Amino acid sequence: MKTKKLVIVGNTSNARLAKYYFETDSEYEVSAFAVNREYIDNETFEGLPVAALEEIQDKYPAQEFEMFVAVGYTNMNKIREKLYNFCKEKGYRLANYISSHCSFLTQFPAGDNCFILEENTVQPYVKIGNNVVLWSGNHIGHDVEICDHVFITSQAVISGFVKIGRNSFIGVNATVRDAITIAPETLIAAGAIIMKDTVEKGVYLPARSVLFDKKSDEIKIS
Repeated sequence: MKTKKLVIVGNTSNARLAKYYFETDSEYEVSAFAVNREYIDNETFEGLPVAALEEIQDKYPAQEFEMFVAVGYTNMNKIREKLYNFCKEKGYRLANYISSHCSFLTQFPAGDNCFILEENTVQPYVKIGNNVVLWSGNHIGHDVEICDHVFITSQAVISGFVKIGRNSFIGVNATVRDAITIAPETLIAAGAIIMKDTVEKGVYLPARSVLFDKKSDEIKIS
């Protein structure tokens, strides 16, 4: 049963996915999308009206509607952070989506504007800040702390007692060992293995696969 009204900030695939998840697995009814006026190229998106953020309070007042910022990790999540702060300053409550198909076992509530998708395992004593995205299928170990404006993609393994600093990004299939600190604005690329503390704004890349000098039909597989 839908008991709350929601405006989604964005008009890209992230916003489309957010609409799907909220409509199929939450108490929210999505009423509209909103973006800055310069980014409005159609009056509707996914069958709903698109409003200008500059006049959002006139059409969708904070007393009646909540908001959700459905923006990705561009510029180390800072665009999402800017829009998040805009909505907060306008007096809006920021909604969370936490999938009913994830294992959310921590006793601590997440911050606001969090997007936690299916098949995540969030173990006990995990603390999740504001404006955090956990795409599908991650393991978040016990006693992990995730600070504000972090984006973790899919199938990452974050071991216990890790702290992830604000505005960090963790790519697909990355692994972070236990009891280390990911400094603010760290970029961990897909497949990277992090075994010690990172440096602020550091970029961590894995070793790349190389093309072997034989064809697959020349290799004997026993």
